[in-house]
Amino acid sequence: MKVAWKIVCLASIASIGIILSIVQTGNEPYMYSRGDAPPSNPVALVLGASLRNGKPSVMLADRLDTAAELYNRGIVKKLIVSGDNRREDYNEPEAMRRYLVEKNIPSQDIIPDFAGRRTYDSCYRLKAIFDQTSTLIVTQRFHLPRALYLCKHLDINSIGVIADSSRYNSLAESYIRELFASIKAWLDITILKPTPLLGNKEKVF
Repeated sequence: MKVAWKIVCLASIASIGIILSIVQTGNEPYMYSRGDAPPSNPVALVLGASLRNGKPSVMLADRLDTAAELYNRGIVKKLIVSGDNRREDYNEPEAMRRYLVEKNIPSQDIIPDFAGRRTYDSCYRLKAIFDQTSTLIVTQRFHLPRALYLCKHLDINSIGVIADSSRYNSLAESYIRELFASIKAWLDITILKPTPLLGNKEKVF
């Protein structure tokens, strides 16, 4: 029995390693640093992150600042800000929209996605609700491989733009969480195939 359990454990570890490799590797050629010149795209998808007292956290502010730079440089024309709004007292997309307006981004070029509860949902809804089949994804380096994996396997041509500009206190924890989130992403794409909260189509242009 002990030998059998060891085999099972080793097989499980190997399987997890393979899954993480599938999700986390191979996207480096599609990732651009902030300040680089990625290929232009009509739309940037800005992925949500936590709020602090109703305002973007440092991590989220870096994503929004990077998206604003892409817009001001003419690389993108519209910014879809996708985040969690499942509670009435917590609204990431609206906080993101307000932040960008304060950065002088025209309100008509900011499209909130109020049902981007997780990265899978944001990518799925980008195509299902907003009719976009290509995008620039704006988020931190630790998050980009999974976001690119999800978008590409949902038939969305995607390029990533790294939004790292600050030092993040929770970065180590974020990388650890990302390991579990990557396994869940693989399960969602290959086995579970969940349908997120949808609704009426929304016009971007």
